[in-house]
Amino acid sequence: MPGGLLIVGGSLAGLKAAQGARAAGFEGKLTVVGDEPTMPYDRPPLSKGLARGEITADECLLGVDGLDADWRLGEAAVALDLAAREVELASGERLGFHHLVLATGSRARPWPGPGAGLPGVLALRSVADGARLATALRGARRIAVIGAGFLGCEVAWSARSLGLEVCLIDVAERPMRPLGELLGERCAALHREHGVELRLGTGVEGILGAERARGVRLADGTVVEADLVLVALGSEPNTGWLRDSGLSLHDGGILCDPSLATVGSVGVWCAGDICAWPHPVSGRSAVRVEHWTNASEQGALAGRNAVVEPQERRPFESLPSFWSDQCGTRFQAVGFPAEATREQLVERSAEGERMVAIGSHEGRVVAAMAVGGARRMPWYRRQILARAGVDELLEELASDAKSFPLVGEMALR
Repeated sequence: MPGGLLIVGGSLAGLKAAQGARAAGFEGKLTVVGDEPTMPYDRPPLSKGLARGEITADECLLGVDGLDADWRLGEAAVALDLAAREVELASGERLGFHHLVLATGSRARPWPGPGAGLPGVLALRSVADGARLATALRGARRIAVIGAGFLGCEVAWSARSLGLEVCLIDVAERPMRPLGELLGERCAALHREHGVELRLGTGVEGILGAERARGVRLADGTVVEADLVLVALGSEPNTGWLRDSGLSLHDGGILCDPSLATVGSVGVWCAGDICAWPHPVSGRSAVRVEHWTNASEQGALAGRNAVVEPQERRPFESLPSFWSDQCGTRFQAVGFPAEATREQLVERSAEGERMVAIGSHEGRVVAAMAVGGARRMPWYRRQILARAGVDELLEELASDAKSFPLVGEMALR
């Protein structure tokens, strides 16, 4: 088949797309383009095992045996020509395709203020970043982490477990905003109990230092001293190279139909962080999700749908889920917490170390968030997929012998 299957993106979603295509019986030419020089690797360990020096960078690599693929790594795609059905690389080479899967993921959002280029100011996105962070942590005494999202909280805990003094900073009033007020407060309490200093509800004016970072000046004028600064301000989808392609953009991503085919084009599919697609639970015309499970599952389906007959294509209806291990505790969520307008604490153990909250919109459950409640999440996943109403869920919960006692509710501010 001329051009075969071309996958642009050499990380998790791209790898899963290649595996999905082969599993569906595709035997043609398979090419994977990636801007990093490294074979596909797993990102979750970067902020934990790799940062703490418990594993090596090689141990983060994912298996690619049996794919029979041409790996074009270390060179970015810079343009897509839909009419010619070609992708242009940074070298000027153009690769033709019959099927195309776009899976270029995200990049770390950079610090936009003073001190961004100082030595000792790090970001964490790639395995190379993880190796640099691991080395820096071994030589540091005190780290300031700007951003108390999942990544920032995980690095804060890793640094604290290595014995560093840690200050976790965020303009929000509580860490890990997608988990809501109740679990966010629990996360803050756990970090404080383990010796992490939290400076919440205040922004950052700049990173201080001349030859090297020596601290952070907060918006209230106070200074947090540190010999290492990690910037964890979230991510930005890698779609800039597609702005002139003719593909439809939505929320920074590429607009797709339920089968993950890009809207307005033929033979082009999308997966992972850059994919914006309609999910039946979200209630929005399109939603974009930046989590490991979503990238993995979307990649596999996009690769499959790209090579099967049209009548065999399947919609992507898997419910997003994510997790984060911190302070010896696992935080989890399933569904769409950002769509919730009301939060209710529905389960809590007697000691309060395990709890589950639900998020709802217009009386329908759209998300569940848990701390220490891993065994409860499959039940909530089923309720969300069944479009359960809040009252219906609470009735079933009251008769569920495995649940913790119902303790109350609160409205989101």
